[in-house]
Amino acid sequence: MPDSIPRASVDDAIPLALRRRRSATPPHQPTTIGDVAESLRPPYSTFTTSQKRLIVALITFAATFSPLSSFIFFPAIDALSTSLKVSVAKINLTITSYMIVAGIAPAIVGDMADMTGRRSVYLLAMTIYCAANIGLAVQSTWTALFILRMLQGAGGAATIAIGYGVVSNIASPSERGGFVGTLLLGPNLATAIGPVLGGALAQHPGWRWIFWILAIASGTCLMLITRNLTFYTLFQLLQPKSSKCSDNDEENDQSTALSNGLSQKRFRMPNPLASVEILLAKDSILITLIYCIYYTNFSCLQASMSTLFIKLYGLSQLKAGLVYLPFGLASCLGAYCSGKLMNHDYRATAHDHGIMIDVIGGDNLTTFPIEKTRFRSIWYFIGVSGIATMGYGWSLHAKTHISIPLILQFLVGFSIAITFNICGTLLVDLHPKSPAAAQAANNIVRCSLASIGLGVLELLLNHLGIGWTFTLFGGMICVNSAELLSDGPTAVSY
Repeated sequence: MPDSIPRASVDDAIPLALRRRRSATPPHQPTTIGDVAESLRPPYSTFTTSQKRLIVALITFAATFSPLSSFIFFPAIDALSTSLKVSVAKINLTITSYMIVAGIAPAIVGDMADMTGRRSVYLLAMTIYCAANIGLAVQSTWTALFILRMLQGAGGAATIAIGYGVVSNIASPSERGGFVGTLLLGPNLATAIGPVLGGALAQHPGWRWIFWILAIASGTCLMLITRNLTFYTLFQLLQPKSSKCSDNDEENDQSTALSNGLSQKRFRMPNPLASVEILLAKDSILITLIYCIYYTNFSCLQASMSTLFIKLYGLSQLKAGLVYLPFGLASCLGAYCSGKLMNHDYRATAHDHGIMIDVIGGDNLTTFPIEKTRFRSIWYFIGVSGIATMGYGWSLHAKTHISIPLILQFLVGFSIAITFNICGTLLVDLHPKSPAAAQAANNIVRCSLASIGLGVLELLLNHLGIGWTFTLFGGMICVNSAELLSDGPTAVSY
C-alpha cells in the first residue's frame, strides 16, 4: 500500500455503500474514489482458500481433544476404581478437578494467545496435553491420576478458545460463520465417538489404552501443526488480531506498522482477569448466559444419559455408549448447517440494509448490524431445543419405545449445536482484538453453571422425577433465553 495515502483516511472518505465486491468486478484502472479504495484496501487475510481450509482442519483436529478427554473417560470409571482400588466417588473427584482446570486454563492461555500469537500457544498446549496422557497411561495411583487429569485439562481445554482466535484472524465476517461451523465439527464428533471408544477400550485391551490412544493422537496433531504451518503461516498467526482484519479500520496491518518503525508489544505476563473484564460488557454477558443455559442442559443430559438408559431399558455398558451417537451425530450436522446458515443470514441482512459485502477486505462491523445478523434465525432453534428437551424427559418417564427418546435427543443435539455456534461466532465478532480471551470468559461462566447443574441433577431426578426435571431444563431454555434475547444484543444495539 503506498505510504502517501493512509488507509484510515481513505476508508473514512468512502461511504460503505460504494464498496464493491472485488471478486465480482474485472480489473480496471481506478477512476472514482470507490475504485481507489478498492485498489488500496488490503485483503482481510493473505491466505488462499486452500490454506485457510488446511489451517481450520488442523485447529479442528486440535479442538477435538477437549471434549474427547471427558467423554472417553466416563465408561472407564468403574475399571479405574477397581484397578486403583479406590471408590467411584474418588474417581469422580478427578472429573471435578478436570472441569475446574478446564474452566480456568483458557482464561490464562486465551490472553497469552491474543498477546503472543496462536501457533506458539498451540504447540505449548498440545505438548502439555500429550505429556499428561503419557503419564496417565503409566500411572498406578489415585494421586497421580488426580494431578495428571488436571494437567490434561490445562493442555486440552484451551484449544477451542484458541481456535476461535485463529478463525477470527483468517476469516472475514461474511465467511466466519462457515469456518466456525467447521471448527466445531471436531468437538461435536468427539461427544459421539468418545463414549463408544472409551467403553470398547476399557473392556479390552484395558483402560490404559484410552490414554495411549489420546497420547498418540495428540502427538500426531502436534507433529502436523509443527510441519504443515509454514514460516509464512507462522508469521501470520503469531500476530495478535492485526489490522489485516478490518473489523476496526483504525488498525494497520503488521507489515505496515513495521515499515513505519512502530515497535511491537512488549511481552507481559498473561492476565486471566482480561477474560473477566470482557464479561463486564452487557452484550457479552448476555450472550454468555444464553450459551451457558444451553451448555448446562447439554451437560446434564449427557451426564445422565447412560445411567437412565441402562436403568430403564436394561442396556449393557457398550450399548449404553451407543445411545450417545444420535446426539453426537446431530451435533456434527448442526455444526455444519450453522456455518451455512450464518453465512446466509449475513448476506440476507446486508441485502436488507443495502450494504455491499466486502468479502476480501472484510466489512467494518462498527457500522454493520452484526447482532441482528447472527441472531436472525436463532428463535427457531430455541423453540425446537426447549420442546424436544421436555419431550425427551417425558418419553423416558413413560418408558416409550427407545427410538422416541433417541429421536428427541437428535433434535436437542442439532439445535444446541447451532445455538452454540451462533453465540460463539458473535462473541468473536464483538471482540475482534481478543477473540480467544472472549471465548475463555465464556468458558469460565459455562463451566461454573454446568458444575452447579450437575451438582443438583441427581437431587432433581430423585425428587422431581425424570419428566419434570427435563421440563425444568427445557423451560429454562425457552423462557430465559427468550427473555435475554429480548433485552439483549439485538435490543440494546439496534
